[in-house]
Amino acid sequence: MIAAKVEYTKNAWLVDYPSHWEVLRIKNLFQEMDSRSETGSEELLSVSNYTGVTLKRESLENEDDHLSNAESLVGYKLVSKNDLVINIMLAWNGSLGISQHNGMTSPAYCVYRIKGDNNPEYFGYLFTTNLFKAEFRRHSTGIIDSRLRLYSDKFFGIFTVVPPKDEQDEIVKYIKAQEEKINLFIQKKKRFIELLKEQRLSVVNIAVTNEGKNWAWLRLKDIVTINDEALTEKTEDDYFIKYIDIGCVNSYGDIAEIQEYTFKEAPSRARRIVKKGDVIISTVRTYLKAITLIESEEDNLIASTGFAILRPKNDVLSEYLNFALRAEYFIASVIKNSYGVSYPAINSTTLSGLKIVIPKSIKEQEEIINTIKAETTTIDKAIAKTEREIELIREYKEAMISEVIMGKRNINE
Repeated sequence: MIAAKVEYTKNAWLVDYPSHWEVLRIKNLFQEMDSRSETGSEELLSVSNYTGVTLKRESLENEDDHLSNAESLVGYKLVSKNDLVINIMLAWNGSLGISQHNGMTSPAYCVYRIKGDNNPEYFGYLFTTNLFKAEFRRHSTGIIDSRLRLYSDKFFGIFTVVPPKDEQDEIVKYIKAQEEKINLFIQKKKRFIELLKEQRLSVVNIAVTNEGKNWAWLRLKDIVTINDEALTEKTEDDYFIKYIDIGCVNSYGDIAEIQEYTFKEAPSRARRIVKKGDVIISTVRTYLKAITLIESEEDNLIASTGFAILRPKNDVLSEYLNFALRAEYFIASVIKNSYGVSYPAINSTTLSGLKIVIPKSIKEQEEIINTIKAETTTIDKAIAKTEREIELIREYKEAMISEVIMGKRNINE
């Protein structure tokens, strides 16, 4: 039975939950932990609004990458499995999660441990709902997003619903079962999209290698500038960036899950400034073929130093360059000139000396772009339709979690 809780109190925003559930302040459910690493040798953990709490090493792009910018990890906060870890600067966008690992995390983050007989995973789901993210924003200190901070006293003062323990367990079990089904559906749809995109790449490859009489073989450095701009160490700690790492760009040129950080908390590789019209190409793990055209006009897009940022000169169109770099011969040349086994890489100087074949005429480049678009229209429509299906199932997933976690759906039917 759902009871409408609409009295005008500090917890009036918690409406429509089962009448037998309790409402408590978070301070009655979690305690803050502040144990510090004495050796800095524990597993380093990271926190993201996309993936929750994960192993930092899983996001490294290069075998020479450092886990952290810090000279020493001594003094980092210790985390135990089932602890809640919150990036207090980004709590408002869901940058938190229940850790599945023992390890350590940034001293700037907060670590909380569940009290009593409660299921931490229930609250992990609850705190990432839009309802709670809005409440975290409301209780955060600061004027603009990049300066918001959810300090422990404010976090502890927030009210939350608390189902009986057996219901917490049932809700977590139900959500996980539904997530498994949804994730399987998404995997199948993504595979279908991959097949369509492979067809698309084939069309592109033929179009940009159909060499004509007015085409020329040119070195990249003759037609682009490389790595023109970068953030410096003098950048303000609170500068808010949207970070594109190697894992954000797939072999078809899609950018997914751009991560948001303050400069202080961003990976050490978050340095290259990118602008609309730039083409970025991975110089590490080159077999991934991470190449894409930047179409966004946002002025705080920052790419990993694992990318080379190519800014076309006047004699080449950005869109054409993006297609041309996907030619099979060019990808093969990049891989051939890479070094390393586990993390093959190519330096920017070597990359800039590689040649591509390109029409001298801007008009002919435009014609090829239009031909590619015409021949891939049907493919693109099929991709868009399937991506929309994935988007809808994800929206369903978010709505499902929000309903179940607040007791608005009967999970025993």
